[in-house]
Amino acid sequence: MSAITFELLKTDKRTKARRGVVTTPHGKIETPIFMPVGTAATVKAMRPEEVSDLGAQIILSNTYHLYLRPGHDVIRQAGGLHKFMNWDKPILTDSGGFQVFSLGAMRKITEEGVAFRSHIDGSKHMITPEKSIEIQHSLGSDIMMAFDECAPYPADREYVKNSMERTTRWLKRCKEYHEEYCEKNGGESQSLGQGVNQSLFGIQQGGMYKDLRVEHMKQIAELDLPGYSVGGLSVGEPKEIMYDVMDVCVDVMPKDKPRYLMGVGSPDCLFEGVERGIDMFDCVLPTRIARHGMAMTSHGRVNIKNARFERDFSPLDDNCDCYTCRNYSKAYLRHLFKCDEMLSSMLLTNHNLHFLVNTMTNIRKAIDEDRFSEYKKEFYDSYGRF
Repeated sequence: MSAITFELLKTDKRTKARRGVVTTPHGKIETPIFMPVGTAATVKAMRPEEVSDLGAQIILSNTYHLYLRPGHDVIRQAGGLHKFMNWDKPILTDSGGFQVFSLGAMRKITEEGVAFRSHIDGSKHMITPEKSIEIQHSLGSDIMMAFDECAPYPADREYVKNSMERTTRWLKRCKEYHEEYCEKNGGESQSLGQGVNQSLFGIQQGGMYKDLRVEHMKQIAELDLPGYSVGGLSVGEPKEIMYDVMDVCVDVMPKDKPRYLMGVGSPDCLFEGVERGIDMFDCVLPTRIARHGMAMTSHGRVNIKNARFERDFSPLDDNCDCYTCRNYSKAYLRHLFKCDEMLSSMLLTNHNLHFLVNTMTNIRKAIDEDRFSEYKKEFYDSYGRF
């Protein structure tokens, strides 16, 4: 029996946008949802209490980074990731697959797994499907992601097909390892909350080849997992191609399971994903651009570095009630950034995360009221070009 459940509450009358609730051991998640990313057991520039206060219901942490530092054995000894980082709401951990391929120098892919060198110190490592799940068991996340191979863009069809088929075999190994662990440990005291209280999601691959996407979803749907994600999009392809492929990806995903689009978080991608029936999103975008002086507002992006804000004592966004907009002006934020003060990143990150979390709240409300299309148009008209 899965440690999480999904209830579909409503589908928009004119689109495929849908409302639901994912119930996990650490609380409920109202969907559609945006998940802030806490790569190294922290959402950069934010205290956990602040992330919770702005309305975030779940965060994502990264298996690859936590395996390298501080080590999953340290986190297990601390009582799991929730206790280690003082976060009492749900956590999703990715498998480490994407980082192995994007950050791991001199990597070698075999049927067994991926051998790579750490981007930190060059040390040699090997992550297999079993190792990825072992690490995630130690972390104790509510939702674990299966170890997969994320094909680059562009990539030829033969490479993508072979990669996709290997991902299926790896998923079966992940599932088998997890089930054997649960069977062995299910009767023991689970004071750390690991293993038996976790659920495994599968990842659909297939690159930009629509028929491979359909084929792969059929393969992994047979495993009857508690949730599925779309991987391998937003990897450099034009957005028109991404949206076109996404249409096919979502149409073949189970309707009674949560659907997760990995690594996507710009406002336009959130709206387009929701419109196609996606339930969950994550991305480092809001925190990353905040550290570079960029803010998302209801009237589009604001580059706080611009000289025109030197004497602008208005808030970042007149329509925003976040802590930053209630208390600070553009002039002050520009001053902080120009002086390289860490408070700049803290305040802009707070605002950007509030903006996306609030946007998703408004999206859920619009779906409830059967006015998602109207809200999308209102948002685009105000936000401007992406």
